[in-house]
Amino acid sequence: MAEDKRLEIFTTLRKEMAKLVPPLTATEDLANRYILVSKKEAVVAGKLRPEIYFGGLIIQSSYVGFYHMPLYTNEEARSHFSARLLKMLKGKSCFHIKELDDELLRDIRVALKKSLELYRKNGWI
Repeated sequence: MAEDKRLEIFTTLRKEMAKLVPPLTATEDLANRYILVSKKEAVVAGKLRPEIYFGGLIIQSSYVGFYHMPLYTNEEARSHFSARLLKMLKGKSCFHIKELDDELLRDIRVALKKSLELYRKNGWI
């Protein structure tokens, strides 16, 4: 995938994720990496954590990695994703985004919104 295509996908998704600030905080905001966390101290998986990772973007050599921690911490979050988007899931919480159209962007927006609500419900924000 061409570098300009990856940058276009990254920039579009970064704008969507930036809409979650606040209540989330961007701990990295670089040209090729964007990370969002909740700065609220909370217990996750039995461990006290000073902050909770929510998600991130990283430009890789052939895709944009869209990392989404709610998938890892709560099985309910899987229902927030369309079947098409789930096909891009590699591992437990990383999506390999190689193309981004209006439908896929809408699916990501819905997942981000519902996952933010899930973090609120868990008391992590």
